[in-house]
Amino acid sequence: MKKPLILITNDDGISAPGIKALIEVAMKLGEVVVVAPDSPQSGQGHAITLEQPLRLHPVNLYPGIQAWECSGTPVDCVKLAKNILLKDREVSLCVSGINHGSNAAINILYSGTLSAAMEASLEKIPSIGFSLLDFNWDADFEPCKEWVSYIMEFVLTQGIPMGNLLNVNIPAKKDFPIQGLKVCKQANSRWVEEYVTGIDPRGQKYYWLTGKFVNEDEDGDTDIKALQAGYISVVPSHHDLTNYKSLPSLKVLEK
Repeated sequence: MKKPLILITNDDGISAPGIKALIEVAMKLGEVVVVAPDSPQSGQGHAITLEQPLRLHPVNLYPGIQAWECSGTPVDCVKLAKNILLKDREVSLCVSGINHGSNAAINILYSGTLSAAMEASLEKIPSIGFSLLDFNWDADFEPCKEWVSYIMEFVLTQGIPMGNLLNVNIPAKKDFPIQGLKVCKQANSRWVEEYVTGIDPRGQKYYWLTGKFVNEDEDGDTDIKALQAGYISVVPSHHDLTNYKSLPSLKVLEK
């Protein structure tokens, strides 16, 4: 039986520990091809490169795995994989991550990890973005591997009902043991931002973004609530940003 083709990407860079963990899981489930940025691209969202040429270089980082590093963004990686490297092949699944840090709630809008998966989903490829709630470079990915495998196997065999994209966030072992998995909605949240101002060694003023995450959703079935209780959150997501509830009231604008 032909093995499913699994495309792997991320936004932390091709040598990040998280992508290594994802490769170790995926290679047991199918044929793996890796296309990932040559440097960290966190916070790039759905950015694409237009003003300069893109470059792809094969790398020998993962024995037995075809891997390329890309000079562009996570979305560039998926576009090049689909249109150049895998042009004449059917990709069964795209997985992005495992990200170092949360991509729950509003973070999905900023995340290069989820944007890469979303780009693949736009190409009708079932896609999953995986994130671990630990920003440390030496984060422990071992406890989440069996869950990553479980979710990937489900999507490979069952697909994603009524959609193509899952946003998966996983509690860190240092917080508490994983309690299980919950399918839930994206929490209503925002970042309250501020900029720290400073002066560099040349006497020039600079601004450094910081802020505080605020969850404004008290519902019990959100990704934030699930993660706080020690559960993996799985949020079915998509690219349609239409506010359907507003459509009827805005019909008065029509002429």
